[in-house]
Amino acid sequence: MTEKTTAPVIVPDPDDPRLTERVIGIDQTGAPTEIKVPVERPLTLYLNAQEIVTMMTINDYPEYLALGYLLNQNMLKYDDVVTEVEYDDDLQVVVVRTEHHTNFEAKLKKRTQTSGCAQGTAFGDLLEAVEKVALPKAELRTSWLYQMTHTINTMPSLYLEAGAIHGCVLCKESTPVCYTEDVGRHNAVDKIAGWIYRHNVDPADKILYTTGRLTSEMVIKTVRMGIPILVSRSGFTAWGVDLARQVGLTLVGRARGKRFIALSGEGRIVYDQNLDYVEEESMRHKRKGEADNG
Repeated sequence: MTEKTTAPVIVPDPDDPRLTERVIGIDQTGAPTEIKVPVERPLTLYLNAQEIVTMMTINDYPEYLALGYLLNQNMLKYDDVVTEVEYDDDLQVVVVRTEHHTNFEAKLKKRTQTSGCAQGTAFGDLLEAVEKVALPKAELRTSWLYQMTHTINTMPSLYLEAGAIHGCVLCKESTPVCYTEDVGRHNAVDKIAGWIYRHNVDPADKILYTTGRLTSEMVIKTVRMGIPILVSRSGFTAWGVDLARQVGLTLVGRARGKRFIALSGEGRIVYDQNLDYVEEESMRHKRKGEADNG
């Protein structure tokens, strides 16, 4: 593994000038208007000498994104030794170097398109990689869930500043410890996987929150990281639910205001919150997940 350091708390920085640009247009009345939009950039990932993929990303954490992508595609194991992660900003290239030889030419030919909204890819043996995973025992107190979702929805974020972005948040109880955003939810969750690996963070007592749909891809990546609970403000896909039930992942969707629905791993939920003291979500913080098309 790479040398571990104390894990930094990561939160969005909507004021980072690299992440948005102002664009002038007209509104529904024909009047001039100016808005902020996220900037997406190509990032090409190499594993040792082999080109793996070019991703479109806001590119705020290329090291975490590269490590997390390789981990979640089962190209890198959590006990592998990474000797270096080198990023070249001019070339928009990140190279992950390992102690052992790697060759994934055959695996790369097996890639299939997923339902991820920025052309995410999953590889043929990912399902095999989660079949033997035993998720840790944990609990999800509803008091944590309501406080967590309120905190996330009211934190400064690139979404609230410019829209057109997905967020994933790793939480311990009700507290966010790693909040990442990107143009695709798969990129955002890969950054969290890279952060966990880089800093040797224990996933057993963590909750993963996403603004996007609870798809097979999100379930697989959550299980690959060893996180026992996955929460979204958006909805479910049938395969995502089936996979979550197979591996015992707690799957909670449509978590907005007082409401949520759990379709898997319900035994981890502890109902300790009086709903009379939970506020409904304000209009300002409603997201496109309301339509379940995240």
